[in-house]
Amino acid sequence: MDTKKSIQGEWSSDFGFILAATGSAVGLGNIWKFPYIAGENGGGAFVIVYLACVLLIGMPIMMAETLMGRRSRQNPIDTLITLTEEAGADKRWRYLGWMGVIAGFLILSYYSVIAGWASAYVVKNLTGSFSGASPADIKTLFDSFIASPMQLIFWHTLFMVATMLIVARGVNGGLEKSVRFLIPGLFVLLILLLGYAMTTSGYFKGLNFLLNPDFSKLTGTSILMAMGQAFFTLSIGMGAVMVYGAYLPKNVSIAKAIFIIAGADTLVALLAGLIIFPIVFTHQLQPDSGPGLIFQTLPIAFGNMTAGWLVGTLFFIALVFAALSSSISLIEPAVAWLIEHKGLTRQQACIKSGLAAWLMGLITVFSFNVWSGFKIFNQNLFELIDFITSNLMLPAGGLCIAVFAGWIMHQQHTENELALPDAQSYILWRVVVRYVCPCAVFLVFLHVAGVV
Repeated sequence: MDTKKSIQGEWSSDFGFILAATGSAVGLGNIWKFPYIAGENGGGAFVIVYLACVLLIGMPIMMAETLMGRRSRQNPIDTLITLTEEAGADKRWRYLGWMGVIAGFLILSYYSVIAGWASAYVVKNLTGSFSGASPADIKTLFDSFIASPMQLIFWHTLFMVATMLIVARGVNGGLEKSVRFLIPGLFVLLILLLGYAMTTSGYFKGLNFLLNPDFSKLTGTSILMAMGQAFFTLSIGMGAVMVYGAYLPKNVSIAKAIFIIAGADTLVALLAGLIIFPIVFTHQLQPDSGPGLIFQTLPIAFGNMTAGWLVGTLFFIALVFAALSSSISLIEPAVAWLIEHKGLTRQQACIKSGLAAWLMGLITVFSFNVWSGFKIFNQNLFELIDFITSNLMLPAGGLCIAVFAGWIMHQQHTENELALPDAQSYILWRVVVRYVCPCAVFLVFLHVAGVV
């Protein structure tokens, strides 16, 4: 198995993999989701827990998921089948591959809708819709936009088609080429926006909110959300990391690549917070305003800054591209499985997967308007799908990946794939992935369930 290669191809270099995996990690999860859930959970205390989850849980499990993909060189479903047989383990472990692909598929269904919002805001910036607008004007514009199912369906469709077109071009021609200039561009724009945020009157209040911890604000649910966000933003447990690992050349250091990816991903999340919260406090908005936070705060800045229409347009274009770099990783596991297991061409697999995710996305579209009054456990359907995937399926998938890589796979196989520089580093990773990660995830689940 050591010389086996994926039939889909390989990344051209370690830089190609790092960019692609960073693209998968950096996206709406950092710029749209992180600020609003941090705002809902007390700011600084949530950030500390989130960073701890990335370092102690996210990175070791991301390494485990990557090595599993590279060991098998197949899609996540067949990877678990192959590795289970190789380890002589219980055949039920193969369902872990299915859970990852399903989680990624469900996330893509609503991810496309939210990315459609960003796509629409490119046009709104370009046409001057935010020029001189007050916070009340921006809120009215946003509320009327999400209340229109036809507008949401149009932009959802446009984004899903773009995702399918990129994935249809393959690993090198589509996945890798699409992120080579998108991710650096996003960093440049975020730094420019940070410069603007530093000139606002609410900058230090926003800085204090984001970095000054108030642990009285934390609950068991907050900790679970921090862990779920770490998994969501690193693309853990949704099949994306595993399938990208399947395309990773043998000579690339998994540990080094994951360290760079997690660092870049965390930096983007913190930059997003440092940009958004000063604007929130400058304009007397609420930091816990939920999923619409980024669409009701940044437009205020763009509408009242010099050349804001240009910077705003470029920002939302970059945000769409970052979302695309994540969405292609979400659909790739299902596409790879259809190609490898059903004998479809890549184009056929893209159409089938994309259409299914598009149809599922209509549930999210209607949850903001037609079905907005329909709630389960006090959550609309979008919030329910997001909670189930981000806070239940991804941590559960990460827990199972840690157990599988740490306890089920042969030690020699994991050691060979990681190829860490010394024995002590491997022992540390193995201890963390066998004991620390599973215990941490399990204890949080127990706390939320009211057991501990």
